[in-house]
Amino acid sequence: MFRKTLRNLKGLVTFSACTINTIICFLPVMVFALLKFAVPVRSFRNLMTRWIMVVGEAWIACNAWIFSLPNSTEWEFRGLEGLSRDRWYLVIANHQTWVDIVAMQTMLNRRVPFLKFFIKQELIWFPFLGLAWWAMDMPFMKRYTKSYLARHPEKKGKDLEATRKACEKFRDTPTSVINFIEGTRFTEEKRVKRGSTYDNLLPPRAGGVALALTSMGEMFDAVLDVTIVYPTGAANFWGMMCGEFDQVIIDVVSRPVDESLYNGDYQNDREFRRNFHQWLTRIWEEKDQKITAIRESACDQGV
Repeated sequence: MFRKTLRNLKGLVTFSACTINTIICFLPVMVFALLKFAVPVRSFRNLMTRWIMVVGEAWIACNAWIFSLPNSTEWEFRGLEGLSRDRWYLVIANHQTWVDIVAMQTMLNRRVPFLKFFIKQELIWFPFLGLAWWAMDMPFMKRYTKSYLARHPEKKGKDLEATRKACEKFRDTPTSVINFIEGTRFTEEKRVKRGSTYDNLLPPRAGGVALALTSMGEMFDAVLDVTIVYPTGAANFWGMMCGEFDQVIIDVVSRPVDESLYNGDYQNDREFRRNFHQWLTRIWEEKDQKITAIRESACDQGV
């Protein structure tokens, strides 16, 4: 009982420190965002955007330091050579736990532009966080279901048009956009339920990646294919807060962005969609084999 209480107390202190850090960083972000909104001068707005990203990077760095206090994490990063903060990237990754986000932010912070997530447009009204996401130029997506488009055919293509418009702001500022293409966190139960042919992954969902590429494809310098492996098992978010995040291996492969990946209509062109799925399937097969190899290697080393 005493050990459990001490563990949870450690987690509460860590969480409280992260919350304070978030509040402190939120204030200048909002000031810069309001200035950017109020002054319709392109160069000034670009400057405010850069300052917001500087605050965001400081927030990540401070969080990483806070997480290091209760945890003795062994970090291993691979494939970081050649990355730049002055380029545009689409980041795709496998997903097992909310700790993935912390791990990727820690790894890529100040090595590539600040990571941004595609967010459903409805979430802009989410208290506090919606405002923060807006201030940090997170791209909000407007997606229509097939049933909605059947009733409103005039809306066909409008979602992609809206997303492309939302991404226009990224032309002036180097940007990294991330997509967890499994659509949810991996569990063995989900793997079986979805009938996955992979040992370590759920089947990839191509729609989100296709939307990102068809919206911003000509902007991206590369696709960063990120593989996250926890040799001793993934810690959950509260476990990380309590000091149970012990080891992570993150492998990055930089892949070219060929024009064939974005110069097409994913929704209506069957041939384009088929080729896109084949490209993504090849990546996912390589990733699955890589995860198995990394785990076997770690096991042989006695991890």
